[in-house]
Formats: sequence, structure tokens, C-alpha cells
Amino acid sequence: MADPTRVLLVTKGHPFEREPFFAVFDANADISWRHVEHPEVRKRFNPEGLVDVDVVVFYDMPGVEFTRSDPPVRFTDPEPGYVAGFEAVMEHGTGLVFLHHAIAAWPTWSRYAEVVGGRFHYQPAELAGMAYPDSGYRHGVTHTVEVVDPDHPIVDGLPALFEITDEVYLSPVFVESVVPVLRSQHRFTEDEFFSAGLAIRGRRNCAEGWSHPPGSDLVVWVKHAGNSPVAYIQFGDGPDTYADPNYRKVLANAVRWAASTEAHTWARARSRSLERSATGRSGE
Repeated sequence: MADPTRVLLVTKGHPFEREPFFAVFDANADISWRHVEHPEVRKRFNPEGLVDVDVVVFYDMPGVEFTRSDPPVRFTDPEPGYVAGFEAVMEHGTGLVFLHHAIAAWPTWSRYAEVVGGRFHYQPAELAGMAYPDSGYRHGVTHTVEVVDPDHPIVDGLPALFEITDEVYLSPVFVESVVPVLRSQHRFTEDEFFSAGLAIRGRRNCAEGWSHPPGSDLVVWVKHAGNSPVAYIQFGDGPDTYADPNYRKVLANAVRWAASTEAHTWARARSRSLERSATGRSGE
């Protein structure tokens, strides 16, 4: 019998119902896991500090502080030591899985958005040289999800189509740098969402005066960052989602994939290919 995958679960910065969420990990007999919050995790986020970790799962949102005043949100930069440690972890190749609101973390750290594959904005911002409005959200959406790549390990055991009820996002995704795994049949247009910027100003479920360009329908993707295999799962707003068997399967599969030899080989090959391309361009 294979040893369980060793998971470090990182939280803090966004509220969640702890017991139902932790139950998702308790129910997975193929992992051993422990939990750490910010800022404690930042003290050990380097290859030496993660020597006993196979996969880091992020359900956190650091760098964002809601003030309940004016301005309604304050953004902070990550410590230089954390940035250096994160880069060293990716060079080492530790598997990384990001869940739901983790895509909104560290909005002042552009590299983080590149690692995850996009960013959710609470305020208008620039990303990859483009100006974006605050992002859109909608709670309790029942939508149909379809498998894009039936051969990918993350969809193992999933039906080709399934329904899930969860919060959805309208926010920029770096579609050219990610590998699609699951997409939603929901309409990712501004008329189907509410403004995050208005919500943090006390106007929840409101879109008055707000506009946003159409967004990607991708809800699960994979990519590499350095030598690390990376997965992002957009699902995961609350207890109804935590208990959904397809959500649990996607998460369990993503952790197993991110720890696998195949995923690490794939990530390193993609990293080397980009390095060769960059070297070739610089020599032109």
C-alpha cells in the first residue's frame, strides 16, 4: 500500500466554516494533513521548511484586509523572505493546489497571479499590462460542469457532465498559459454577476454602474510554476460544496496528481521548454 500524500493546508484571510471544510480532508484516507495559518506559514515556506510536505493546498487570502471603513480594503505586500522562499519552493518542485478564493490573494504581487493562473480583483487593477474593473461574483449558482480532457487524472471517476451549486467568479484568467481541465456552462458575462467592489462597500448583490468584460468559463485548470505542478479549483465556497462528492473527488484527484511523478516530470519538461524558448529568443 502506497504511503499517504503529505499535505500542508494553508488558510487565513477569508472566512470559512472550519469543521465542514476540514472534514473534506479527514475523509480522504489517501492523505495525511496538517493545518497552518498566516502569518505562521510564511516563516517556514522554503524547501527546508517543507521537506516533509508533498503538496501545499492553499485556501487562504493573504495581502487583503477589509477595513469596514473608507477605503474598504487595504492591500499589503508579501515579505521579501516569503517571496524568496516561494520561488525556492517552486524551483524545488513542490506540488501546489489553489482553491477558490486563493486566486484573490496577494493582489500587489504580480508573480503570484502568474503562478495561480489569474486573479480575482476586489478593486480595479492592472494585470499583465491590462486594466481591469473589480471582479464579479455570484453565490449559490447551480451550473453544469463539463470535462475538457477525459484523460487527465484530475477528472478520474467524474461523469462527463455534472451539476454543482457554488459561488462563481467573473475575473481574468491567463487562458493561454493554463491547461483546461473542467469548464462551466454558466454564462460568464457581467449580467450574470455582482460587483465585488460594491459588495465591500456594503452593497451586496449589486451591479449598479458596474461593467466587466466577458470572462473565461474555465473552473479547473493545471499549469506549471517553475518546476512545480500547479492546479487551481474554482469550487469551494461553503459547506454545501464541501459535501458535494464531485467536489471532493476533484480535490482528492488534484492532490494526488500534484504529488505524482508524472505531474512533476510534466512540470519540469514545460519549465525547460520555456527556458529553451527564452534562450533562443535572446540569441536572435
